[in-house]
This record gives sequence, C-alpha cells and structure tokens, in this order.
Amino acid sequence: MKRLGFVGVIIEERKMCSGIVNDVLSQFSELILARTGLPNAKGNTSIITLVIDATPDELGALTGKLGSIQGVSVKSGLAKE
Repeated sequence: MKRLGFVGVIIEERKMCSGIVNDVLSQFSELILARTGLPNAKGNTSIITLVIDATPDELGALTGKLGSIQGVSVKSGLAKE
C-alpha cells in the first residue's frame, strides 16, 4: 500500500553527482509529488527534498539507488499505515 513520505538528499560533490542524481529521480518520477532543491547551498553542497507517494519497497529502491552514488547521503521516512 502506498503512503506519503519524504526523502532528503545531500549532494556533497554537486558537479560530479548532480547529473546522476537527476537521472535516478527521473527513473522514479511517478513516485515524486513535489521536489525542492537548493543548489550550491553551501560551497559545493546541494540539498534536495522530495515528497513521495510510495510503497516501502518503492522507497527502498529509490533510496538504495541514490545512496549508492558516491558523495550522496539520503534519509527518508513514510507515514504510518
């Protein structure tokens, strides 16, 4: 069952990672309800926040792909059932 949730993404090497991150987000675009980004929030670091509607498995697939990118940190959560 799909639930509302969030994903927080911190990109520490923006120039190196942003294209890869955007490709992954495009692959999972059907889950994303809203996206807010702060490019170059501090130095070479960017922050993206997502509001999603996903199952736990879909969330795990998205965060797993994002978390496997070097220089990217991910935290997420889903609403209770």
